[in-house]
Amino acid sequence: MRSRLLLSLALVPLAHATPVLAPLFQDHAVLQSGKPLPIWGQAAPGERVSVSFAGQTVGSIAGADGRWSVSLAPLPANSTGSDLTVAGKGSVTVRDVLVGEVWIAAGQANMEHTLEDTPPSDRVDAAAAASGGARYPLIRQFRVAPQAASSPQDVVGGDWKVCSPQTLGRFSAVGFFFARDLHTRLSVPVGIINVTWAVAPIESWEEASSAPPATGASRATPSAGGSSLAADPRQASAVFNGMIHPLLPYGIRGAIWYDGEGDVGHASQYAARFQDVIQGWRARFGQGDFPFLWVQLANFRPQGSAGVGQWALMREAQAQALALPATGQAVAIDIGEPGNPHPGGKAEVARRLALIAKANVYSIPEDFSGPVFRDAHPEGGAMRVHFLFAGEGLTASGRPLQAFEVAGADHVFHPATASIDGDGVLVRCPSVAQPQSVRYAWSDSPDANLYNGAGLPAAPFRSK
Repeated sequence: MRSRLLLSLALVPLAHATPVLAPLFQDHAVLQSGKPLPIWGQAAPGERVSVSFAGQTVGSIAGADGRWSVSLAPLPANSTGSDLTVAGKGSVTVRDVLVGEVWIAAGQANMEHTLEDTPPSDRVDAAAAASGGARYPLIRQFRVAPQAASSPQDVVGGDWKVCSPQTLGRFSAVGFFFARDLHTRLSVPVGIINVTWAVAPIESWEEASSAPPATGASRATPSAGGSSLAADPRQASAVFNGMIHPLLPYGIRGAIWYDGEGDVGHASQYAARFQDVIQGWRARFGQGDFPFLWVQLANFRPQGSAGVGQWALMREAQAQALALPATGQAVAIDIGEPGNPHPGGKAEVARRLALIAKANVYSIPEDFSGPVFRDAHPEGGAMRVHFLFAGEGLTASGRPLQAFEVAGADHVFHPATASIDGDGVLVRCPSVAQPQSVRYAWSDSPDANLYNGAGLPAAPFRSK
């Protein structure tokens, strides 16, 4: 009902109405610190509007279409709620507005899953965090209401919720744990904008004007009935139009992303489209190359899988986006559930995302990555593999190394034995006298146990 009201206010003349703020500017909002702050909305055409917040007052005049916008100067983080007031022919006041760190949490089911829907291990962690009066009033979530559209929209449903034992269950599990880790370390407010839809494929998150040409038949099905505006969430650009466009250009620090489980089988398309999503969002938010961090798909074995399949290819497609600046990948190859594409471990993957953010966004010294393949070369009938981020050394968690394979010139891979040797790994197989290639954890659900001294897992790889 509220979203329909906002839509009606956005579409009808506002000659005698109070100015209207864009959807994210509501009670309990968190604004991004340290950046110019765009604030916008609608009023009667030609109406003079002023915005007052944190000692600043900035004016604007609504255009012929009723739209107005202002930009506040950058503000430091502030944990004390303040009023934000917009005055025109009438006035509206948004209360308890904080300034801190704002992150978009987006993706499919693994990001969408709330704390009340997650396995007991995650719920226990959350319950412990909220028990004994240990509330987090400076952690807040705006959950964007699902809305797919065939053209860009300006309004969407949703509201800001202050984290408390009563509201915690509806927070994105990954979003909450990520926010908690940042808030605990930075001691500033953290706002999470939850933009998730389990059934939305990668092409639905792209803006139509920036999306690459389709390489095959669309996976979308036409929507039945409803508005001329409504669309199927599987349609290209439908989720961008309905759920991302209404947020533009809200000030954010960055985005975290857990997605891909619904796109398995389309890895070659995903690789290009995922990078297009990152670049497209950055262009449209207009805040430069903001940090974009994601969770690589965890180990999972589809029913009937022979072992090496589409999940390995999807992980590779995701990792290719590391070629873009200000990106980071949290590896989850060791914490999945072979029979469950939506595993627990949300607290751990969020911790790994937060490690990347703390190290690379907030310049806090942290070990943030497990071993990453650097190069490999033949050595005495074996393959020697070198890694980046070996840290204080490599470890196999007290077991023989698993999940390594080698191949000769025929490129047929065979299971291999592997041993840690200094800052590298020696991999050999009696069936491959002259190995040329090596790969690790290259299957849907490998038994992957290579870590660095910080306890972070090595990323799956293939040398060539």
